[in-house]
Amino acid sequence: MRHKYTRLSAIITIISLCIVSNYSFAASITVSAAASLTNAFNDIAKAYQQQYPQDKVLLNFGASGSLLQQMQNGAPVDVFASADQQTMDQAQVKNLVQAQDRVNFVNNTLVLITPKKGGLTIRGLTDLQHSGIKHIALGNPAYTPAGRYAQAAMEQAHLWNKVQPKIVNVNNVRQALDYVANQSAEAGFVFGTDAAIMPDKVSVAITIPTRKPVSYPIARTVASKEPTAANRFIHFIQSAKGQQILKHYGFQSAH
Repeated sequence: MRHKYTRLSAIITIISLCIVSNYSFAASITVSAAASLTNAFNDIAKAYQQQYPQDKVLLNFGASGSLLQQMQNGAPVDVFASADQQTMDQAQVKNLVQAQDRVNFVNNTLVLITPKKGGLTIRGLTDLQHSGIKHIALGNPAYTPAGRYAQAAMEQAHLWNKVQPKIVNVNNVRQALDYVANQSAEAGFVFGTDAAIMPDKVSVAITIPTRKPVSYPIARTVASKEPTAANRFIHFIQSAKGQQILKHYGFQSAH
């Protein structure tokens, strides 16, 4: 009888250790990502959690600059993905991320869009001076990479001061997309991947060359309480499966 109890006790101990072991690897990570990554990262998070069911991914989207401010103010973030290098550079200067932990994982393009129905024909940035264009939706350059890229392009074309009265500053690229899709603005600046999710409502008038590639960096944060899971998520994004999802949404390889 004693042997039966001993054996049962041993089995219970093993099961308990297995349960403890499984939960010891469990992690919940918060990923703050640029608004233009919304659709792709929602799919990536699902695929990641299927592969690593012990982990839970909480997603937080917004303008890259706004996400940076949130981290500065103490918001708990494990992984930060920005739509430009400048914002990640600021995060590094403020010791929110470290240089060795950041990597470029995808590229994008800057485009000018118009409403699909009834939109004016725009062949170049100078056409933004047309009297029929009264509102230009633009992510606030102080916080949004797309807004900064667009402002730089218009300054290079000596148009910024001329069209500034038409500019409608919005919080992020997805709001700029919505403004044009709802015909609240006759034109707007977004990333190519944003325009691709509403092909029935917006048209890409022109793809705008940028001085530097529209390159997206990602990094584990210094304050992360789940560094192992954070690194695991970043590696998944760089994997063939993660890159395939990004490609599906129109992003380009960073390599």
